[in-house]
Amino acid sequence: MAWLVFPASCLAAALAVWVLTGFLVRGLRRRGIVDTPNERSSHTQPKPRGGGLVLVPVILVAWLLGFWPHVPGLDLILIAAAGLAAVGWIDDLRDLPAAARLLAQVTAVALGLLGMGDSGLVFQGLLPPLLDVLATGLVWIWFINLFNFMDGIDGIAGAETVSIGAGLAMIGALGGVAVLGSTAAIFLPTLLAAATLGFLAWNWPPAKLFLGDVGSVPLGYLLGWLLLIWAAQGQWAAALILPLYYLADATVTLARRALRGAKVWQAHREHFYQRAVQGRASHGQVARGVILCNVLLIACASLAAHGHPWIGLTLATVTVGGFMMVLRRWAGVAH
Repeated sequence: MAWLVFPASCLAAALAVWVLTGFLVRGLRRRGIVDTPNERSSHTQPKPRGGGLVLVPVILVAWLLGFWPHVPGLDLILIAAAGLAAVGWIDDLRDLPAAARLLAQVTAVALGLLGMGDSGLVFQGLLPPLLDVLATGLVWIWFINLFNFMDGIDGIAGAETVSIGAGLAMIGALGGVAVLGSTAAIFLPTLLAAATLGFLAWNWPPAKLFLGDVGSVPLGYLLGWLLLIWAAQGQWAAALILPLYYLADATVTLARRALRGAKVWQAHREHFYQRAVQGRASHGQVARGVILCNVLLIACASLAAHGHPWIGLTLATVTVGGFMMVLRRWAGVAH
C-alpha cells in the first residue's frame, strides 16, 4: 500500500507547492516584499522574495504525516528546520546580525545531532566519537551556509535540491541506510525533491519568485541531515559526491576571498556560476549545466554506492572540474 500512497503524496506535495506559491507571489508583490537589484545581484528586475514560506512548510508537513514517529529524531529535525525558516524570514524582512543567524544554526544543528543519536560515525571511525560529533556539526553548519551562498541565480537552488534528493533516494533504494528503514530512505528525499519541483516551476529562468533565506537555510539544513545520515551509514563517498559541485564552487570561491582579506560572509558575485552569468551565459544555460553535472554526479554516486567509492570519487572530481572549466570559459576567463 505504501508504494501506492507515497507516489500520490509526492504528487500532492508538488502540486500544493505549485498552487500555493501562485497565491504567495501575488501576496508578496502587494506587500512590496521584493529583492531589489544591487551591485551584488545577478538579476536586473525586482522580484518577490520568500518562496520558502510555502515550500518549507509543505516539506515539513509531508515528512511529519508520512514518517513521524517512525524515524528516530525526526521531531527534532522538523522543529529545528521550522525555527531556521522563522529566523530566515525575519532576515529576509530586515537583515539580522551574522551572530544571530549563526546562533540559530548552531542551535538547530545541536538539536539535529541529538536526534541522530546512534545513527553511526560520519567520519567512519577516523576520529574519536566526541570529535566525530563536533566535526559533523561544523560540516553541517558549513553546508547550510554554502547552500545559502550558492542560491544566487534563477533555478540553481531548486535544481540542486531536486538532484540531491533524487540521488539520495536512489542510494536509499539500494538498502544502505538501515537506520531509517527502506521506505523512509527512499521517500524522505523523494518528497523533498517533489515539493521542490513545485517551487522550481516558479523559480525557473526567468524566475517569478526567489527562495529567500526562509527557504535556502532550512533546505540546506534538511539536505545536510540526509547527507550526514547516509554518510554515517557507510555511504560516505556517495554523500560527498552528490553535492560536490556546490561544495567545490563555494569552497574555492570563499577560500580565494579569504586569502585576499575579503569578508567571506558578505554577499558577492564571485562564484563560478555567477561569473558565467556575468559573461556569456544565461541563467537558464547555467542552471541546465548544473543539472547535467548533477546527473553525472548521481551516476558517480551510484558507482560509489555499489562498492567502488574511490572510482566514483575520482570520476566525480573530473566531472566537477570539467564543469567549472566550462563555467570559466562562459565567464570569459583565460586559462
